[in-house]
Amino acid sequence: MASALARAKLARAASALNARFPHLPPLILMTDEERLPDPAAAVRALPKGAAIILRHRSTDERVKLAETLAAIARARGLCLLIAGDAELAARIGAGGLHLAEARLREAAHIRALHPSWLITAAAHSMRGVAQAARAGADAVLLAPVFPTSSHAERAGLGAARARFIAVDSPVPVYALGGVNAANVARLFGFTGIAAIEALIPIQSS
Repeated sequence: MASALARAKLARAASALNARFPHLPPLILMTDEERLPDPAAAVRALPKGAAIILRHRSTDERVKLAETLAAIARARGLCLLIAGDAELAARIGAGGLHLAEARLREAAHIRALHPSWLITAAAHSMRGVAQAARAGADAVLLAPVFPTSSHAERAGLGAARARFIAVDSPVPVYALGGVNAANVARLFGFTGIAAIEALIPIQSS
């Protein structure tokens, strides 16, 4: 969880990174069933122009949550993407789709069916970023840039390595994984920032 001050700092840094890509959201909130089971409050706290990627896997919960978040997104000027479920994205009128690295080949087909969608893809290396670009993704979420508690077994790429990949990428790249207000100043060359815990508001008691 993060204070309003920390979240505002992250949003400002994301906007600065995003200056060259005004057609893309500067900030992306990733939902998570364990760390953010009900993301509605976090979504309402996002600045206008931000995006949400709904990653909840439980079918029944995902549909209900998608409908709720779609309504919030429309009211607050946000972009909702659905992870891995093009049918649901189309049904609720989402702004696009997020694909896992293993499903990059689907991007071209989805683009043909939904040319106006924002299609993002996950990548964990320079090779993954290149594959996403060839597949036709609009942007890539590169992770993990920094070590994360959710993937303690996976070493972070580090700011320098991640920056090299982002700068060399033919497609815009978001920094994901352990990014927060304390380390965001180390990021350069990215399109924006994606996060989970760093965008969860501290709940008042």
